[in-house]
Formats: sequence, structure tokens, C-alpha cells
Amino acid sequence: MPPKFDPNEVKIIIVRAVGGEIGATSTLAPKVGPLGLNAKKIGEDILKVSKDWKGIRITVKLIVKNRVATAEIVPTTTSLVIRALKETPRDRKKTKNIKHIPRTFCIGTSSPTIS
Repeated sequence: MPPKFDPNEVKIIIVRAVGGEIGATSTLAPKVGPLGLNAKKIGEDILKVSKDWKGIRITVKLIVKNRVATAEIVPTTTSLVIRALKETPRDRKKTKNIKHIPRTFCIGTSSPTIS
């Protein structure tokens, strides 16, 4: 018999997803299913949080407390660099092997400068 469910316990789940898109429920279900959460609803929550990161792979941190999940974005270095380049969103199914516009970053500034 499994242990009793503690409603005050906080669980943290880390998931990689594409920003601005509803992820596959088949990848979310094994992670959130044992906690009694609906994978489709979690996917919609990730979509709402990641609209600014459209087309970029991001890391999402799900905090589950009392069977309620809240999603927040954990920015990684690669996603921040791609976002700083301000490239147009691409269709992952049609566009493959893209070349990024070469730019260099000045140390201490957050905006890229063209070299």
C-alpha cells in the first residue's frame, strides 16, 4: 500500500519544453500523473507562462503543493542568448539546421552589438 498523501508537502518537477507551445501530454503524464495532476492542464499552464519565449527550448520548474501546480521559467544560458539575438520565431518542423546571426556581446551590457 502506498504512503499517505501529505497535502502540505511541496514537490518540484523540472521539465524542458518549447516556449509558446503546448507540450506533448505523453511526456508530462509520467511525471505529474502519480501526483494526481492532469497533464493537459499542466501543458496549458506552461503555455501561458512561456508565451514570451516562443519557439525557444526552455526549462520550466513546476511547484506542486496540495495538488495545485504553479509553473515558472528557469532561464538557461542558451535560451537567454537566443532570446537576446532577437531572431524571429521558427517552425521547428519545417526549418532545420539554422545559422544564427553572428554577434558579440559586450561585457557588462545586456544588449548585443553587431561585430
